Amino acid sequence: MNADIPSRRLVLRGALAAGCGLCLPLLLSGCDSKPGATSQPAGAAPPSPSPAAAEPAAAGASRKATQAGVQYQLQPKGEQKCSNCRHFIAASSSCVLVDGQISPEAWCIIWAKLA
Repeated sequence: MNADIPSRRLVLRGALAAGCGLCLPLLLSGCDSKPGATSQPAGAAPPSPSPAAAEPAAAGASRKATQAGVQYQLQPKGEQKCSNCRHFIAASSSCVLVDGQISPEAWCIIWAKLA
């Protein structure tokens, strides 16, 4: 009967191996040297950036999140609405962090109380 039951040490070793096998790829997935960088053969010249790709960097513009990415909705969430959010720009009905036109009565997950 004891031959059929694995020892506690064997079970714990298997659990540790399985856990590390599942977690290691997740931990290493962010280890790229630069986002979007691709490896090149030695001696190869780096690709020249296209004018369209260099334009945002030249303008100093940072990327804004999409409305879908921040779960933008036209209804406020209780007292939380864009008009009382620190990121909302009332003069242009826009947001510092979200792309596109923003309604003062809308809400998204990055809402932060106006100080």
